[in-house]
Amino acid sequence: MPKLVLDVGNCGPDHSSIKRLIEKGFDAQVLQAHGPEDTLAMLKAHSISLVLVNRKLDQDYSDGLDIIKLIKSRPEFQALPVMMITNYPDHQQLAVDAGATYGFGKLQFNTPETHEKLQAVLGA
Repeated sequence: MPKLVLDVGNCGPDHSSIKRLIEKGFDAQVLQAHGPEDTLAMLKAHSISLVLVNRKLDQDYSDGLDIIKLIKSRPEFQALPVMMITNYPDHQQLAVDAGATYGFGKLQFNTPETHEKLQAVLGA
């Protein structure tokens, strides 16, 4: 059974790129959420293995860091791996400080380092 990855806050083209990256490279399926309410609903309804959160949510340009804090504030999701998608190291550090694992940027989708980060959570 494939693992489930929740992609939060990415626009259609970026979501398609993330979906292709993960579903091509791993035994995983990518679901999509757009904001805090549907993110929590998806986390409650599915056994999610990894959450990828865009730095700025496409629906309203709010801060993806708030989604990470929301997820990590819930005891049932504290152990859930979460990564921020951003090219900015300072934003990656803020996400790590909020409980996320150091993620990757859109410019790094096809790098060995990104594959290794995903492999650590999703397996071969």
